[in-house]
Amino acid sequence: MSKKYLVIGASSGIGEELVNELLSEGNIVYTAQRNKPSIKNENLHFQEFDIQKSDAELKGLPEELDGLVYCPGTINLKPFNRLSVDDFKNDFEVNLIGAVKSIQGALKNLKKSKNASVILFSTVAVAQGMSFHASVASAKGAVEGLTKSLAAELSPNIRVNAIAPSVTDTPLASKILSSDERKDASAKRHPLQRYGESKDIAQLASFLLSDKGSWITGQIIGLDGGLSTVRNL
Repeated sequence: MSKKYLVIGASSGIGEELVNELLSEGNIVYTAQRNKPSIKNENLHFQEFDIQKSDAELKGLPEELDGLVYCPGTINLKPFNRLSVDDFKNDFEVNLIGAVKSIQGALKNLKKSKNASVILFSTVAVAQGMSFHASVASAKGAVEGLTKSLAAELSPNIRVNAIAPSVTDTPLASKILSSDERKDASAKRHPLQRYGESKDIAQLASFLLSDKGSWITGQIIGLDGGLSTVRNL
């Protein structure tokens, strides 16, 4: 039986890969972002949505929604003394406040489902301290706090989890993986000797949305090639 999902930020990268994954499983997918997705499918419904606008509002959602995935994020890597207060504000606006607006906008629809799932995104840099990540790690740390709080508040009918990836080959990470040398260096930093691909993240998100993940909530799931926990001696 097909389910109905909302993916915020599906025009590229992980969001686009996830939409393809969900559609291939026969689900109905609603997307909301500034740019129209390139995917063409009769089960895909698009609406323009800019989470940074104060009057942004989700419209045209089905009465019952089985899941929501909030994909927008930032990678703003600078030394701490070069980060402005506006840098911190922007990272919080995109990563945390955008997620809050999206969940609040779809909450009544999610509550109609008997087993809804919300997925947010953190970063390995919250659990594993990394230089130049002060702003984005602070914002994503707030996302992890939101994840656990909502998992408690919205149980038992709505599950809330976050995925915390390491560097993944998406347009957002294009500067980090901008050359063969950088790609090689990034791969070697991970115990599994490769950086992430969009499909890696999308497959886990699809699992968490589905009934197969029905006993998982309040979790921050590291999907990082072992970077946060494994050391090769």
